[in-house]
Amino acid sequence: MDWAQARSRVYEAGRAAMPEPVDLPLAEADGQTLAAPLSTLTDLPAFPTSSVDGWAVRGAGPWRIVGRVLAGGTPPPLTGDDTAVEIATGAMLPDGAAGVLRIEESTRTAEGLVAGTLRPAPEWRAPGEEARAGEELLPAGTPVDPGVIGLAASCGYDTLPVRRAPRAALIIFGDELLTSGRPGAGRVRDSLGPAVPGWLRRYGCAITATDLVGPVADTLEAHVDALRRGLAEADLVCTTGGTMNGPVDHLHPALRELGAEYVVNTVAVRPGFPMLLARVVGADGRARFVAGLPGNPQSAIVATVSLVAPLLAGLQGRAMPTLPQVTLAEPVTGRGDHTHLALVRVDPARNTAHPVRHVGSAMLRGLAQADGFAVIAPGTRGEPGDRVPVVPLPLLPGERVLGGTA
Repeated sequence: MDWAQARSRVYEAGRAAMPEPVDLPLAEADGQTLAAPLSTLTDLPAFPTSSVDGWAVRGAGPWRIVGRVLAGGTPPPLTGDDTAVEIATGAMLPDGAAGVLRIEESTRTAEGLVAGTLRPAPEWRAPGEEARAGEELLPAGTPVDPGVIGLAASCGYDTLPVRRAPRAALIIFGDELLTSGRPGAGRVRDSLGPAVPGWLRRYGCAITATDLVGPVADTLEAHVDALRRGLAEADLVCTTGGTMNGPVDHLHPALRELGAEYVVNTVAVRPGFPMLLARVVGADGRARFVAGLPGNPQSAIVATVSLVAPLLAGLQGRAMPTLPQVTLAEPVTGRGDHTHLALVRVDPARNTAHPVRHVGSAMLRGLAQADGFAVIAPGTRGEPGDRVPVVPLPLLPGERVLGGTA
């Protein structure tokens, strides 16, 4: 399948399988996704508040002090001419006040009156200055982070309707893999077991050490058993290795044994083409997914950014990931009738992409130095100065986003 078509198809499969939203207390909503727009329950602010410590005054002054207003109370109105109340930052402005005089810009007369000159700009926040009641602040599909939680609290929310982070599991196939120590004597170190959970978390998944299984023995029975146990607990099971049809590649027969339906089975992309995504409908009628990642490490990450990322966006009700644009600083070869995902570093000041070295399917050195994959369309090659999409490697919240959107 064409690479762009595969991304679109798995995203729609995720959207179709979105779980029902749940209401969570604000303290538990971090990392989830808004299932409905976040709208204000009141004006923001709900009442006029002083933005400085000072004096709320009525009349031209000097002003006679008639009281004090602290945050958290409802003050009586200012009714007398040339009167003032001491006011704290965040306190409600009394009705009748014409302005707020900063404490550091005020003086006291010999008679004990307050004197000073009001600034031209108001020193208080008017009701609705930030938002009006009922105004939509954030759309459904917005990832919930501490900033969103704080905004929701300021609007008066105690709970939020969210779609929970999908739970993921990772199954490592391959008798030849070591899980500790140095590679040697025909056995290689498993690099995907430690690495893939980090990618999945950056895409919004919940995954723990107990969700990692393997290496699983190279038998059909062991593959079926591992997949069945993973699907019993997880919304998404990622597997590594076994996506071809070699003598010990049992993933495809295992999927047939489980009654799986392919959403995508191989993609016209290099590296990483023998990737797949399958759907398994459980006895409860709910769809779970198996993402088959190739065993070669870089190919596995290509499969992750190509299929897993859009699937998870769909499952969470988030927008289809858009691809930033970058300018190639050096030539990048094409891969015939396949899309080429080429590892690049991005210069953020110039928004230019530079290919990295050590980019074989089994290599991770280039990946560790890269910001993402430049997308070279089938039948083309990248030339210096070309504007091309780039698939960013997944980021933690707050990390730098590459380029502008495609």
